[in-house]
Amino acid sequence: MRELFDRHVERFNSGVRTGDFGPMLEQFTADAELHFEGVPVGPFVGRSVIAEAYAQNPPDDEIDILDVEIDGAFLVAHYAWRKDDGRPAGRMIMTPRADRIARLVVTFD
Repeated sequence: MRELFDRHVERFNSGVRTGDFGPMLEQFTADAELHFEGVPVGPFVGRSVIAEAYAQNPPDDEIDILDVEIDGAFLVAHYAWRKDDGRPAGRMIMTPRADRIARLVVTFD
């Protein structure tokens, strides 16, 4: 489970640098859900809908993971935006299914 999360963050950051989020999106199941808490966007349901959301409004900063814990079937990580020099920004709560991301909740504190 941790490997999936690490790949997600690596591919997310690569997408920010290159503008190509395709490799990151490949890790989502076809029926994946992406939810944001603390910002007025989403939810996005389905890999193609998530891809469209990233195409229309791509993130402009990479993330750094501050800590990660496994909580039952979930992986919970606190993250920071790289431009904020390690200041906690929120949590990422991932639900995996068969080595893919079935649900991702990103909170903004």
